[in-house]
Amino acid sequence: MSGFKTLTQMVAQAQENLNRGDWDYLVGAADTEASLRRNRQAVESWTFRPRILNDVSEVSYATEFMGANMRIPVLLPPIGSVQAFEAGGGQSVAEAAAEFGILQILSSSCSPDFKTVAAAVPGPRVFQLYLTGDRAWMDHQIQQMIECGYVGLCLTADTQVYSRRERDILKGYVPASGRIAGAGDFNYQATMTWETVAHIKDKFNIPLIMKGVMHPEDANRCVEVGVDVVYVSNHGGRQLDHTRACIDMLPGVVEAVAGRVPVVVDGGFMRGADVVKGLCLGADIVGMGRFEGLAMAAGGPTALVRALEILEHEIATTMALTGVAQLSDLNPSLLERAESIQAPHVLSAFPFLCEGY
Repeated sequence: MSGFKTLTQMVAQAQENLNRGDWDYLVGAADTEASLRRNRQAVESWTFRPRILNDVSEVSYATEFMGANMRIPVLLPPIGSVQAFEAGGGQSVAEAAAEFGILQILSSSCSPDFKTVAAAVPGPRVFQLYLTGDRAWMDHQIQQMIECGYVGLCLTADTQVYSRRERDILKGYVPASGRIAGAGDFNYQATMTWETVAHIKDKFNIPLIMKGVMHPEDANRCVEVGVDVVYVSNHGGRQLDHTRACIDMLPGVVEAVAGRVPVVVDGGFMRGADVVKGLCLGADIVGMGRFEGLAMAAGGPTALVRALEILEHEIATTMALTGVAQLSDLNPSLLERAESIQAPHVLSAFPFLCEGY
């Protein structure tokens, strides 16, 4: 189905299309799933303080990120095992990203591999590398990635070990990315240090994104050692349980970075209003991983493009109704905290699901 009128329809179709194992892998998280729920609760607890009598007849939300033109300030984060939701996997996501006009970060734990995707789908994208080999192996992978035309490298810092995901364990479900993490070679992730970052920056001339930053001191150190993009993320709650919500950590990270490099945030962002909240609090770009996975499960790249079109409309509408016509005018004064009006849930952004829509 590609003729979605709402994102709610997209989510309902995704759930209908997936078996229980793949569905739980998509919507689940680590241990008690407290980090996942807190992400969503925090996004919902930020409320708007709109301004009036501003000319919003033309709302502009296009931007630039890592040298690429971005139709909306949203990127498609790396998803391991995205091929579980649609057979084309990372290549299908790349097709949708290129058609719509935003960046994809391709995961090294999805299929097809980065060489196949680069050959099949022209256009800029970033490659996310899990360390499953020694330094010589890592250097070889990065060099090949550069030769394939990738415009950036992403390292994920919050996967030192693979988490316990009880939804999957209870059913005996092991995704492809889980099988990779279960291999002995994945232990190289646990050896990644600041010296690894320094080595990459010294040896390769390619922008580096550090994903998984949740502390202002780490954000500042990232900039000091040459990281080009600081990415606030708790892996959608899928790694460490009981973390603070990403949107709540965002202002401190933004303050620490102090405009020296772009800041990306993900974690619980599902709707256009959510994106605008992240931008108000200082993010340059918002990542939307489960959104990406749900759209892929609902109908592959065609459905993902349609979902992004709906998201674009929601972003434009939210900006206009807050009295803002330019991204540069979004700021924290447009938000304040308020008590959540519903119990947080991974899909609480879609309240009409329970009504059969």
